[in-house]
Amino acid sequence: MKQRVWANLLELSRRAVTIGAFGPEAEIMSTNLKLRWAATAMAAILGGGAAMGGGVPATRQSQCEGNTAFACELYGKLKGTAGDGNLFFSPYSISTALAMTSAGARGETDGQMVKALHFEPDQAKRHAAFCAMEASLNAVQKKGQVKLSVANSLWPQKGYSLLESFLGLIKGNYGASVTPLDFRATEPARKTINTWVEDKTNQKIKELIPGGVLNTATRLVLVNAIYFKGNWTSPFKAEATKETPFRLPSGQTVQAPLMFQKKHFGYGENDEMQMLELPYAGDDLSMLVLLPRKADGLAALENSLSPANLAKWTAAMWSPDVKVYLPKFKMTCQFGLNDSLRAMGMTDAFDPGKADFSGMDGGRNLFISAALHKAFVEVNEEGTEAAAATGIAMGLTALPRPPIEFRADHPFIFLIREKSTGNILFLGRVVNPTVAGK
Repeated sequence: MKQRVWANLLELSRRAVTIGAFGPEAEIMSTNLKLRWAATAMAAILGGGAAMGGGVPATRQSQCEGNTAFACELYGKLKGTAGDGNLFFSPYSISTALAMTSAGARGETDGQMVKALHFEPDQAKRHAAFCAMEASLNAVQKKGQVKLSVANSLWPQKGYSLLESFLGLIKGNYGASVTPLDFRATEPARKTINTWVEDKTNQKIKELIPGGVLNTATRLVLVNAIYFKGNWTSPFKAEATKETPFRLPSGQTVQAPLMFQKKHFGYGENDEMQMLELPYAGDDLSMLVLLPRKADGLAALENSLSPANLAKWTAAMWSPDVKVYLPKFKMTCQFGLNDSLRAMGMTDAFDPGKADFSGMDGGRNLFISAALHKAFVEVNEEGTEAAAATGIAMGLTALPRPPIEFRADHPFIFLIREKSTGNILFLGRVVNPTVAGK
């Protein structure tokens, strides 16, 4: 479990725990999306705990479904902090970081995390499921068609005693490296962790932990990082990209580079929206683009985003000839997740008087002081010639129908998922493709 596509950093301190992104929760984390690149990182910091072992991977699919529910609910919270701007995050990265943290949670603290994060209640099965999900992603990486790496790490305070059962679970199920640091020297410790995150995300996530987050009370930092780079199976030709008016929610327009191609793609529609599936090389991962029919229909589409609707929409897809117009875009987003997670019912973990992480150190000395998340994504025309071998074969039973037009010239939702499990790795929205930040 040494590779990871998502970047997540979790820090656990003796009297406080920090999980999330740099800055307040209302601040959007940096996200860049390319039809080729995506990277995220998550961190949790605890200041002043071990989990149960093993389990069977049979719960992987149910936990993937739980992660989808968490992704949709967290999207609902984060869209408020994003205002009317772009949004991008990795629900998988956040779930993994918090799953590692939950390995030390006990009693009501663990119960609240199970409910808010849609975790498997049984600790052994929970961590075995996350281990199996990571193994599935590692298998995709080994095929060599895309670059997908996931990495986890623990950074305990030198000399601080953590239970061997907790360390064994984290190493065994999450493949996490363990590197003691002296948090009394906060700046060198911060730079060491940030450098590790940069390395695991191909330099796409920088400064996951900002200055002022670590302090002498920090006892443990847990980090998850995920990185993705993939080519389309059917690349867009650069010469077909044209500057085109993109309609904003305000009614104004901006000039944005819209890519174009015509091909058979997975497609679905209803009265409110159109949905398009763009596969990546190897056909293990794909991007789903959810486009409201109305230029001002994003809010209504966001309100209908749910696991049940996603399952219904994807089940009804077919493979017609589609004229695709999709903007190139980049984003970097960063968030503090404390308030959102509290609002979802995970309250005790952030309360020093109620938090029970005794599974980490044998006492009730730890709580989460901050939850941090940062993500980058970039989408462009690039693809690979090997994509032609994975095209969709069509058999005609009637006269050819005219191609369907999918023109993403107004705000839309997108997600990157593992096709076999439906596991959502990245989720976001494009409101203005010309804005790279918040």
